[in-house]
Amino acid sequence: MASAAGKRPFLVNELIMLVIHPKDRTTAMLTALYEGTDARLIDQSRSNAEIKHLLNHVSSLERILLLGHGSDKGLFSRESEDDGLFDRLLIGHSHAYYLRRHGGNTVGVWCNADLFARKEGLHGLFSGMIITEMEEAAAYGVETTRAELDVESVKLARRLRQLMDEEVPLSDIPARLLLMDDAHSKLTTFNYRNFYYL
Repeated sequence: MASAAGKRPFLVNELIMLVIHPKDRTTAMLTALYEGTDARLIDQSRSNAEIKHLLNHVSSLERILLLGHGSDKGLFSRESEDDGLFDRLLIGHSHAYYLRRHGGNTVGVWCNADLFARKEGLHGLFSGMIITEMEEAAAYGVETTRAELDVESVKLARRLRQLMDEEVPLSDIPARLLLMDDAHSKLTTFNYRNFYYL
C-alpha cells in the first residue's frame, strides 16, 4: 500500500533493532527474538568503547535487545566457551547512562537483568532469574529434565518474539506471557513469572 507521496507507510515493526547478544550455545535459543529481522547484531568482539558509541547513537525509536548470561552487575561475555568462564561485562554500569537516555524501548533477557535495571534506573522489559541450565534448576530447587529445559526455553523465546512482533506494549508483556504458559510445570511457572516491566 503506497502513501500519497508514492512511498510505503512507515511501520513500527520495520524498525531496525540493535541486538547485543554474545555468542553462547547455552543462550542460542534467544536468537528467536531477532532471527529473520534486519537487526544490527553485536557480539563479544566489540570493545566497551564501541558499544558505548553504538548506544549513544541509536535512535530512541529503535529497540535495544540485551541478551545472554549475566547478573545484577550486567551482561556477561566470554572469548571462549571451552572453559565456561566469563571474561568481562559487555554491558555494565558504564553503559547505563546511554541506556537511560534511550528511554523505555529496551528488552534485557539474562539472569537478574531486572536487578541491574533497577539499580541503574533503566526502563523497559527485563527478566529476573531465568533457568536455562540444569545447574540453575538445581540451585533454585526447580524439578525439571534436560529435555523439558531444552523444549521450554525455545518455546519461551518464541512466545516473547510473537508478542513483540504483534507490537504488544512492553508494559503488557509480563501478563500476556503468563497466559501463554501451556505446560504449567515448575520450570515454566518459575520462568514465565520472572519478566518485569520497569
